[in-house]
Formats: sequence, C-alpha cells, structure tokens
Amino acid sequence: GILGDDLAVNAEKATGFVSSRELPVLWAITKGSFINKLIILPVVFVLSYFLPSLIKVILVLGGFYLAYEGVHKILDALLHKKSEEKDAGPEYEVEITDDEKQKIKSAITTDFILSLEIVIIAMGTVLDKTLSIQIMTVSFVALIATVGVYGLVGLIVRMDDFGLMLISKSKGNTFMIASGNGFIRLLPLVIRLLSIVGTVALILVAGGIFMHNIDNVHHFFPTSWPSLVSEVLAGIAGGLLAYVLITGGMTIFKMVKKGL
Repeated sequence: GILGDDLAVNAEKATGFVSSRELPVLWAITKGSFINKLIILPVVFVLSYFLPSLIKVILVLGGFYLAYEGVHKILDALLHKKSEEKDAGPEYEVEITDDEKQKIKSAITTDFILSLEIVIIAMGTVLDKTLSIQIMTVSFVALIATVGVYGLVGLIVRMDDFGLMLISKSKGNTFMIASGNGFIRLLPLVIRLLSIVGTVALILVAGGIFMHNIDNVHHFFPTSWPSLVSEVLAGIAGGLLAYVLITGGMTIFKMVKKGL
C-alpha cells in the first residue's frame, strides 16, 4: 500500500518538465531516497536492539499518519475538486529553476516519511528473529522498494516520449500513430489511477496496522466480518480522528499566533 502511494506521488512529481529534465529530476529524487534509507536503517536497527517495544509504538503512529494521508486525499478530492481542476496542465516550459529544486526537495521529504513506514512495517514482521536476520530482511526490502518504485516511475514518465517516438517513426502507419497517441493519452490516466489505488491502499494498510497492534480495535469489530471491511473501517476512523486533531490543532495554533 505504501509503495503504491509512493509510486503515485513520485510519478506525479517527476512529470511536468521538459523531456530532457524528467530523468535527471527522477535520479536526484532516487539518490535522495537512498540517503533516506541510509539514515533510517541504522536508527531502526538500534531501536530494535535496545528498545524493541518502541517499534510497535512507531508503527501505530505511522499507521495514523498513513490513515490521515488517505482520508486527507479523499476529502481534498471531494471538497476541492473544482479548484484542483483549474490548475494548469504540466509545465512543459519549466527549465532548471528553483521550482524544480523545490519539487525534488518535496519528493525526497515525502519519500523519507514513506521509507520510514516501509522499514518499520518490514521490521515489525521480523521482530522475533535474530538481529542479523532483521538487518538482512529489512535492508533487502528497503533496497527493492527504492529500485522498484523509481524504476517503475522512470518507465511511467517516459510513456509519452515513447508515444511520440512511435508517431515519428510511423511513416504514415495508422496503427503506430494510434498506438503513439494512446501512450500519450494514457500517461495522465495511469498517474490518476495510481493515485486512487495508492489512497485506498494507504487506508487498508493503516487499518491493518490498527487491527494487529491495538487490542481494543481488534476486538471492536465482529469476528464474522471480512477482515478487509474491518481494516477499511478502522483505517477511515483512524484517519478521520487524525484529521480532526491535526486540523483542529493547526486552527488553534493560527488563532493563538494571530492573537499574539
């Protein structure tokens, strides 16, 4: 679920540049992702060795973050759909500017949070194993996550260029022209689909974390219910709770700041 959202987020952030800048931007984000993993992995291994109980706490807190992200995206789509649709399309004229650097920084920051969750969830599955198995397993998951996500993103963001190549080499062949146009039109649809799937997956993963790590939540839902239904409801409930607390806290902070 987290990888699905990570894929959608980074595919979106790596598009909107001139063709020659898409892969360099993606490579910059990929390097940032590797650095994130190098920071996160040692910290998680130390916590697992000295304070293994804290891993579960971080996992549950991360579940609330994932649920919040999922619910926030749903509410944004429902409440702010029109304002989002007014935004201009891809900024094909963007060159190497501060805007590009900002997008890279934003993508790396998002990757850090999602990477932390990926590592914590992976660690949660091997907490009862030896430290050496934990290190090998979690490191392997982190590596595959980075290579897999950004490799797929690289293919996705070049989909429209592949379509243009087919058209340029078609020599009037209607099938190649139609295929090329299909790839060009498919790119925004793929990114939108990934965003939807990633949002649903975030809620499911969060609900699963709550169901398996919080006893009160686990026993709240009838055992006769399908686990999928219980996890969706738990994820939405946790996301709404986090959303209310975060938005309420931000509102109070702004009011206090304005009063000062």
